[in-house]
Amino acid sequence: MINSSNNLKDNNYRILTEQINLTSINLDTKSTYEIVKLFSEADKEPQKAVEKAIPHIVNAIDEITVRLKSNGRLFYIGTGTSGRIGVLDASELPPTFCTNPDLVQGIIAGGIPSLTRSSESLEDLPEIAISDLKDRNFSNRDVLIAITASGRTPYVFGALNYSKSINALTISISSVPESDSTLDNDIDIRLITGPEILAGSTRLKAGTATKMALNIISTSVMIKLGKVYGNRMIDLSVSNDKLMDRAISILFDIGSVDKETAVELLKKTNGSVKLSLLIALTGMDVVEAKQLLDDSKGNLRTALITLKCD
Repeated sequence: MINSSNNLKDNNYRILTEQINLTSINLDTKSTYEIVKLFSEADKEPQKAVEKAIPHIVNAIDEITVRLKSNGRLFYIGTGTSGRIGVLDASELPPTFCTNPDLVQGIIAGGIPSLTRSSESLEDLPEIAISDLKDRNFSNRDVLIAITASGRTPYVFGALNYSKSINALTISISSVPESDSTLDNDIDIRLITGPEILAGSTRLKAGTATKMALNIISTSVMIKLGKVYGNRMIDLSVSNDKLMDRAISILFDIGSVDKETAVELLKKTNGSVKLSLLIALTGMDVVEAKQLLDDSKGNLRTALITLKCD
């Protein structure tokens, strides 16, 4: 028979992400309502964790923006859930902001197969992470966000150490305090969400907090790169009917043009919402508007301020 009291007594000797959550003892005996209620309460912790990390997240956004404006790239790297979250965030940026897929990349130990299959054996191989970065020509112009909920993943440690050694901007996201793990980085984002409802399952609170943080980081960087005007995504890729409707709506709301005119503008600009908006707001022709946008480094608001139309 397992002595649960002794197990709980040893709880403090485990890293935070492996500790037992005392609110979910006997989880398997609880009713469906009780289980859902536990998860609902627990999922308030990721938001609190992100809020406490705001200063470090702000620093990360500003520093990443500087690098990307200087032709650098952003890489997420991790294993298991952490790696999948990074790959997911990176994969959502091209369709949302019309970015080159090379600009933000997600790397997971084991590559694409690991998105659907386990690759735990690779988590203990720091040299594989270095090889994965070198294969992508990772350089000192670039940014690494290394994601490790436990703060102890050798694969991620290899990536962190290599990134620091070549003077790339090195950021880590973890869910344990410094007393559990010291990480070699320039910016240290700690999302402390506490023990999981299901002990050790960091795809839960820790994963949720990480996804929230990456949502904030990547979206904020895109805003600062001029891919947003007001609160509208103006660099979206018009690749299906839903996005065409969204593009027309943006041109109607901001450019004050009707649907027919919006469609004509999008045809003239090869589906560029940003360029179409500049034409709608200024009356410029395509060539003039494109030149102004280029001169404004792709920032619509900067272009309009130049013409005093904002």
